[in-house]
Amino acid sequence: MAAAVIETCHVACCANRTPNVVSWGRGGTIAYGTCNSVALYDPEVGQPTQNNFVVKVFGFLTLTHSGGELLLASCSQDSLIRVWRLCAKSGTDTHAEDNHSIIKMKEDIFEVKERDKSSVYAVSLETVLAGHENWVYGVHWQPPLYQGGELQQRLCLLSASMDKTMILWAPEEGSGVWIEKVRVGEVGGNTLGFYGCQMSADGSMILAHAFHGALHLWCKDLDKEGEWRPGVVISGHFNAVQDLSWDPEGEFILSVGSDQTTRLFTPWRTQESKKVTWHEISRPQIHGYDMQCLAMIGRFQFVSGADEKVLRVFQAPRNFVENFANISGTSKETLLTSCDSADLPEGASTPALGLSNKAVFQGDLVPKNKEEGEQFNRVSDQYQESYFHPLNLTEPPPEDHLLQNTLWPEVQKLYGHGFEMFCLASDSSRTVVASACKASKAEHAAVLLWSTTTWRQLQVLPCHTLTVTQMAFSPDAQLLLAVSRDRTWSLWRRNLPTPESPEPLFSLYAHTEKDTAIHSRIIWSCDWSPDGKFFVTSSRDKKVIVWGPCSLDSGDPVLPPEIKPCSSILDVGDSATAIAFCPVLCSNDSYLLAVGLECGRIRLYRWSPGSEPAGDDWSCCGETDTSQSHTLAVKRLRWRPKTGRAGRGNGKKDGQGDGESEIEEESSWVQLASASADHSVKIFNINKRAL
Repeated sequence: MAAAVIETCHVACCANRTPNVVSWGRGGTIAYGTCNSVALYDPEVGQPTQNNFVVKVFGFLTLTHSGGELLLASCSQDSLIRVWRLCAKSGTDTHAEDNHSIIKMKEDIFEVKERDKSSVYAVSLETVLAGHENWVYGVHWQPPLYQGGELQQRLCLLSASMDKTMILWAPEEGSGVWIEKVRVGEVGGNTLGFYGCQMSADGSMILAHAFHGALHLWCKDLDKEGEWRPGVVISGHFNAVQDLSWDPEGEFILSVGSDQTTRLFTPWRTQESKKVTWHEISRPQIHGYDMQCLAMIGRFQFVSGADEKVLRVFQAPRNFVENFANISGTSKETLLTSCDSADLPEGASTPALGLSNKAVFQGDLVPKNKEEGEQFNRVSDQYQESYFHPLNLTEPPPEDHLLQNTLWPEVQKLYGHGFEMFCLASDSSRTVVASACKASKAEHAAVLLWSTTTWRQLQVLPCHTLTVTQMAFSPDAQLLLAVSRDRTWSLWRRNLPTPESPEPLFSLYAHTEKDTAIHSRIIWSCDWSPDGKFFVTSSRDKKVIVWGPCSLDSGDPVLPPEIKPCSSILDVGDSATAIAFCPVLCSNDSYLLAVGLECGRIRLYRWSPGSEPAGDDWSCCGETDTSQSHTLAVKRLRWRPKTGRAGRGNGKKDGQGDGESEIEEESSWVQLASASADHSVKIFNINKRAL
């Protein structure tokens, strides 16, 4: 597919739960993986070789050159680091008698034979470094660096430990004794420590990775000698991403995954660079169950469901709204006015052994000071109840702040389902939320409707016999579509309000049955066309079908409408696990659809209704290539609700170029977000003019 049509602008993901190696690459890039290995560096090229190895009992090893000798660093679970010196011995040195007048470390001599040649080497203990208080999982020498045309190796060793610290070790200039030069790390929290570390060639940046795949970067402060500051890094889920949603204005994305977290990503650019990059700026929910679904019910409010029977409602605190305004460049007053800031808490905190994020208000942040001689009423009064600390951010926060200071308070719990939650949907007016849970019987497969004003259960919609896999409201919020594992779909119509029932209620409008269903396998996904005339379904049977018409203007509402396939059956060649209509029509009033496959690829199709002969209504516009595709099944596809690329709508702000031409150019782009079982969230920029 041509690069002008689709480009990947963001990938957010982390490795498996226990990655054990990170590495700096050419051009300052970072590579990290999950193998239990440490790279050996070739002093001739200063790059890692393929001779990686594992020391299961002894620890991790890494080598460096020093004046014709080799220094080997090892670390272990005894919290110590040992540096060994290896050197070649000549024949005279081997057989010479020891000089007892010289005090030196004991040397172990060994011989290496290769064909007819033999070499003798000696190894001795150079030093033992004691500074960590827990298992040391990684050591890394500063890579060689070319200076003045010569390869120079600085003796500097970096270590990472489960005590959440990294230490830079180096020999003292005068005595040569190895001492601790720099110590960085985290304080507090309930996470495990660091599993590995890497250092940049110039020694200005050090990187560690933790148990949950998170990266921790520290950069040398050029203004303050000897000080280091946290740096901005990439982040993402460390397990399958199950669902995602854009905010109504299209400025950020919320995603949920099986790593039991809800994460918020937004575009950000530094003052020095105009390049837009996406970063995680908040982690609204850190749960105890695997997350499954979410639905936005406002600019700063959402409902989420997990592998539990409860739905949870969250609202953004004041501190997040202020920081989001700083990072995105939006007016703080406008955002606070739109979310009724008078009653907003400052932040949220999760109590010990709890699953609910409790709101933290301004009064809770004032420390409780007891005068001398005054006693605490309870033992718990001695300890701080809230772990939240307000932040003033101008750039994406590091991992420790994401874990502790970016939570959203939980404002409501919704009870009603009998099994684990599976899918959620909200209407365009943000007044009704539909939910469904896992089900093997018809009594549990019903869809529940909730009011977002009273958070009361409005209605139960029984129709399907197995789990409802996905739901979608029509753009005008008058119809609700549901697809199921039972290979059928159902369409529900909003009733006119009456004095007896002013709240929105729905009745069955149309549905397919097993004998009339076209799909022969589970229907995974569904979506509405932007004009609300058609809806589309995709299934494990590799079929994509557009249904309609769905106009409510004509016909007797008592008689069932005739909703039938409006397109030819599109065979996409693989299980179609996700599908989405582009919110903007293409030329000639044709529709643009994105189809996500089980193999990880995403394909773009244009559908022209009414084309003859049958089969000519579908045309493939493009497909992600190997580098752009996911590696596992696509779980969810969502188009940005507005045209243009997020973070680039303020073309006039820079004062360069013609503002109108920039806006016109930006309007030709649309963005597509995808969630996958390969732990990643990807955002694609698609140029409609190139289709």
